[in-house]
Amino acid sequence: MKILQIITSLDPDGGGPAENVRQSSRALSDLGHQIELASLDAPDAPWLQALDYPVYALGPGKTSYAYAPKFVPWLQANVGHYDCAIVRGLWQYSGFGTWQVLRDRDIPYFVFPHGMLDPWFKRRYPLKHLKKWLYWPWGEYRVLRDARAVLFTCEQERQLARESFGLYHCNEVVVNYGTRTPPNEPERQKQAFFDRFPQLRDRRLLLFLSRIHPKKGCDLLIEAFATVASSDNRLHLVMAGPDKVDWQAQLEERARQLGIAARITWTGMLSDDAKWGAIRAAEAFVLPSHQENFGIAVVEAMACQVPVLISTQVNIWREIVADRAGLAAEDTLEGTLQLLQQWLALDESERRQMQTLAQQSFFKRFEISQAARDLVAAIEGTPDQCEAIADVR
Repeated sequence: MKILQIITSLDPDGGGPAENVRQSSRALSDLGHQIELASLDAPDAPWLQALDYPVYALGPGKTSYAYAPKFVPWLQANVGHYDCAIVRGLWQYSGFGTWQVLRDRDIPYFVFPHGMLDPWFKRRYPLKHLKKWLYWPWGEYRVLRDARAVLFTCEQERQLARESFGLYHCNEVVVNYGTRTPPNEPERQKQAFFDRFPQLRDRRLLLFLSRIHPKKGCDLLIEAFATVASSDNRLHLVMAGPDKVDWQAQLEERARQLGIAARITWTGMLSDDAKWGAIRAAEAFVLPSHQENFGIAVVEAMACQVPVLISTQVNIWREIVADRAGLAAEDTLEGTLQLLQQWLALDESERRQMQTLAQQSFFKRFEISQAARDLVAAIEGTPDQCEAIADVR
């Protein structure tokens, strides 16, 4: 097949969807499919360089909606070259523009919501949700309703999506989702990390690797770590990720008040060998997020044989607990403290066993080539892969 993937931006700082587009495109190409991308980035955006497949940059998008006047005319002129289109994400012009062009054509389109229908956003940002309600009936509702299928990355995401808007009707399909196997050079990668942070050698590292954002539960982790830090002087918390909401200074001040500032290292965003080295150097990965559709970094840690300590708001927590690849608890201070205490209470043999099970779970559920095959099956409508459910409310 010739497949067009459509996304607002391929900026890697945007998180999981952009990275999955890159990885899934490569995996789909390996299966013999021809992949091209359309984004609403500016044509000279630096992150578009050196990609392995054609990218049509039709932006820059204007306003938070990323309106790009070139997008619809380009899609009208070129969509006939493709067998299908896959829209990544909601609440942006890329989805509505796709609906405008493809609603009356035989070429199907599919939509990955990427967790953007989670009712957590309704509870956390009620005014924004009201604005979305005003847009929903004539915009996103129709985008989802007329898609050949709406692709959810786990059963919990599908169930939660039904709770945000009373008017809801789409063809729901759950597909595997994942990431690539990391480069298998653990010693060189750890060396790259320790070259930057030599003071962390011989420490017992707990790693947070995500955006520094209130949604991610960073404050819960710092408070919980302050409680357990005295149990072992070698325990050290690594907070790795970009801060685009100017929250880190407040968190650092709280760490000073708790007397643990010297026990926390803030690395900023890590990439390439330093990122993989941080994961491989950690004894556990911690993410007490309040809302997480999937969590690419979670499964990346599992791929590196690092057990994961996550909240039950990370939608894949049931699969991880079932595979004994990590621990899960509520996204509260009590729950986060429970995660750390349970981990520290394990003996060495139990930790080693969980390391092995974490990697086994990754290859069973989350490795990218398997996810690509599942996506192809969904597109082609293989009966045992596509459980289509229409739910009208």
